Amino acid sequence: MATLPSWVSTLHNKFFNSTTRCVVTPVSTIKACSKEVPLNDNCEILSSICSKRRALLIGASALTSSMFNSSFAFAEEVPEKYRAFVDFVDGYSYYYPADWRDFDFRGHDSAFKDPFAALQHVRVAFIPTEKKDIRDLGPMEEAIFDLVKNIYAAPNQVPTIYEMQEHTIDGKNYWTFEYNLESEAFARTAFATIAIGNGRYYTLVVGANERRWSRLRNKLKVVADSFRMIDI
Repeated sequence: MATLPSWVSTLHNKFFNSTTRCVVTPVSTIKACSKEVPLNDNCEILSSICSKRRALLIGASALTSSMFNSSFAFAEEVPEKYRAFVDFVDGYSYYYPADWRDFDFRGHDSAFKDPFAALQHVRVAFIPTEKKDIRDLGPMEEAIFDLVKNIYAAPNQVPTIYEMQEHTIDGKNYWTFEYNLESEAFARTAFATIAIGNGRYYTLVVGANERRWSRLRNKLKVVADSFRMIDI
């Protein structure tokens, strides 16, 4: 049986043979075992614990070393107190704090949150696009301002953008920016990283209540800067 690297915290079951719909992963944060197809012998043994957010640990022989090429070398150096989320099906990866737990965030593909402070969380979503690169959106300053003002901010919120950065990794361009959304009753600050690849427009947002931001900023910046697209 193949041994999987310890940094892999989640793999979507669609990556594997369609006749075996259980997830292969060496740790506990995993997706569900589908009930749409007959369970194999390994799944039958553990079928009583298979549910929407609980999955089965099964043989990893279908997973070969070719999956873990140089594109994922960064994940072998996960910072202390972080874990790596890797989605080979939807083509992206990122780090998240090791004590955070996965949860369902409506309209998003993956999300993790602080178990004691739900507003401290990271979430990733993507939509189809015909654009090939984030620069196709236009000048960075204009595109980010329009995004925060018209998409992220509610009508009763005042947006403020503090910082914008572009970085290029393995020929892929990413924009990361820090912003605040404030209303009369509430304020939240966050980092967002956006990128375009695989025919998808990806968005990662990681943030916290404004009162906690100064204490958490550096920790959450690691999450924002870790986002990578994986060719699919």
